[in-house]
Amino acid sequence: MSTTGDTTAVRTAGGSSQATGRSPAAPAAARPAPRAGRRVKLMVSRVDPFSVMKVGFLVSVAMGIAMVVMTGVMWALLSAMGVFDSINELAGQIIGDGSGETFDVMDFLGFGRVLSLSIVIAVVDVFLLTAIATLGAFLYNIVASLVGGVHMTLTDD
Repeated sequence: MSTTGDTTAVRTAGGSSQATGRSPAAPAAARPAPRAGRRVKLMVSRVDPFSVMKVGFLVSVAMGIAMVVMTGVMWALLSAMGVFDSINELAGQIIGDGSGETFDVMDFLGFGRVLSLSIVIAVVDVFLLTAIATLGAFLYNIVASLVGGVHMTLTDD
């Protein structure tokens, strides 16, 4: 705001200025009303594929770690609830005790084996999700060059 004599130039949100007839001796408590939030229309016309690759890699690593931890917790919960023992009993009833063969589900679903498989799947997912995110950035750039990109309206509260 600039003051010239008895008038004060006030710049409105639209960018135009208007003069008010306030005297310099006006009380200091009289302040202009708070402005409403500005609205800005923007368009995302291009995304950097290298940046998308870095973010996609970090997000997929976090998801892989969460998947391995979740697998370990689920296995521990199933073991604590006795699910594996129930499967062994059911398999023993189906096979029959007279056949001489014993079935132990832990030979197939042991903690180390399940966690190792979970780690392998997480590593493969990290590579696949990073590649898919980067490919998506390239595809977005191609489509945005044809149709103009994504239009967004941002407000300043």
